[in-house]
Order: sequence, then C-alpha cells, then structure tokens
Amino acid sequence: MQIAGIIEGARKVVRVLARVKPGEKVAIVADTETMTVAEALAVAALELTPEVVTTVMRPVEVDGGEPPALVAAALLAADVGLLPVSYSISHSVASRKALEKGTRLLSLPAITPDQLVRGGAEADFEAASPRVRKMAELLGKASAAHLTTPKGTDCRFHLSGRPGNAHDCILDRPGKFSAFPNIEANTSPVEGSAEGVIVFDGSIPNLRIGPLRNPVICSVQQGNIVKVEGGPEADMIRKVWAEMGDAAVYNVAQLAIGLNPAIHMLTGVWAQDHGAFGTVHIGIGTSANLGGTTKAACHFDGMMYRPTLTLDDRIVLENGEVKI
Repeated sequence: MQIAGIIEGARKVVRVLARVKPGEKVAIVADTETMTVAEALAVAALELTPEVVTTVMRPVEVDGGEPPALVAAALLAADVGLLPVSYSISHSVASRKALEKGTRLLSLPAITPDQLVRGGAEADFEAASPRVRKMAELLGKASAAHLTTPKGTDCRFHLSGRPGNAHDCILDRPGKFSAFPNIEANTSPVEGSAEGVIVFDGSIPNLRIGPLRNPVICSVQQGNIVKVEGGPEADMIRKVWAEMGDAAVYNVAQLAIGLNPAIHMLTGVWAQDHGAFGTVHIGIGTSANLGGTTKAACHFDGMMYRPTLTLDDRIVLENGEVKI
C-alpha cells in the first residue's frame, strides 16, 4: 500500500488522536521494518507543523526493550511522540522519562500500512472514550479484582492505591500515553498480590506466537508466575523468560480490558488484539509505566476470551459482555 492510500488514516492519527497543534515538535520513532507508516505519519504531521523529525533504528529485540540514546533524547525534546515500531518500546525507561517530562506518546506497535485504515482504526475513538474512562475510574477506585474465564482462569489481585489508566488513544493532555488502535482500560496490580491461575486461551502477540492452539496455563503465587504449562507455545515462553536471567519478567504487571468496538476477535495482530472488545489481557514483566514499581527486561501480554471481572463487589465484565 502506497502513501497515498494511507494518508487519511495517518491524518486521523495525527489530527484527531495525537492532536498535534501548529508549531509543536513531533518525534516519529520508526525502525527498518516500519518506514512506510512512519513516512505517512510524517507527511500528515508536516501539514500542521514544520517541527517534525523521524528517527530510524534497528528493531528492539523484545517488547519493552530500550531504544538507542538518540531516540530517547528526541522523545524528551518533543511535544508529541509517535512510535510506529516492530516491537513496542512503550514500557521502556525512555518512554517513561518522556512522559514524566510531558511528552504525549502514541504507540503504534507492529503497525502495518493496512492497520492505519482498517480494523480498529475504523472506530469512533471520541465516542468510545467515555466508556474507557469510566472503566479506568472503576479500576482506580477498586481495592480488589477477581478474574475468571470458562477455560480456567481464576485469579485475584489487590489494586489499592493503583491508578486506572484510560488508553482511549486520545492525547488530550501533557504526559498522556496511549496505543493505537487498541482502546483499553488498565491498571497495575500491587506487586506480590496476585494469586491463582491465569489461562491464556486467545492470543499471545508477543514473540509473534499469535492465536493459541494450546492454552498457556500460568500458576501465580505472591504476584509472580511460578509455573507455565501447555504445548509448544508454553515451551517457547519458558525458554525466552529463562534466557533473560531476570526474575522481574515473571511479575504480574497489568490487568487490562479491551474496549475497541471495531475489533471483534483475536487474530494475533499486536495492536488489534489488545483492544478486542470484551476481552481481558494480563501483562507480565514491567509495570513501572502503568503505575507499578517493577522494571523488567520485557513486557509480555496474553489475551483471554469470555472473561468475568469483578471489581470489589461490582461485575464490570460478565462472560465477555461489558456491564458499564
């Protein structure tokens, strides 16, 4: 797909979601596999401001990896950062420092030209925002959560003192983060609090595993994954985590609800799956960019179908149906 075919999608990202204003400084972080999308975003941004810089790096090795120092410096200097990269840098120290400085960041992980215009990109983001923000408000007010699924997930989390994050893709204030087009509400459970069993039965976009043929069953004790069982997918995950040599990669870092009404199923596409409406995904590893305190060598997400989620005594999801 050529630039002309995706420019309207790029304009939607730049104007409606990132809300780039005339004269603002925009840093676009690309890698060698995402240049077509980066070029379209740059064209759209240059229509509004001359202060647009695109950096190109080698893809980081895992989601949550650190970009080069020059990229980190560009994000710190920018008003807006757009991150079309093969592997997400959302959970990097570079991103966290830019957000703390006030840079608005929109992650576009594993983005393809087609995804700028189809699938989740077709959502009415402004219409979806109130529900996302309400769910985030409920997460932020809750002291505890209980998650179950028909495939065997049964896990409890403490949430006291943790913020609810509304990732509605609309960067309407300094220091706001979101990811396109995976509309979601999330929070970071208190470290050491998660207990039970998590069964990923939908998709694991990380490591490019995709839709799951075999459920991945994770036993959770004192906030950490202590056992991973299943088929070849589980074998791969165990191997990758063990090779990292970092105990923090087992931390239960995130509880998230997909709320993009234009995404109806899990397909293995990174940004689409995170926002699939009525699904839940659990993040493992880094939580520091979500309100937690853990920085790990990676951040890893697994999705599940038909979740029931109770916040304190209120059911907000029931068998995949949103109840707010």
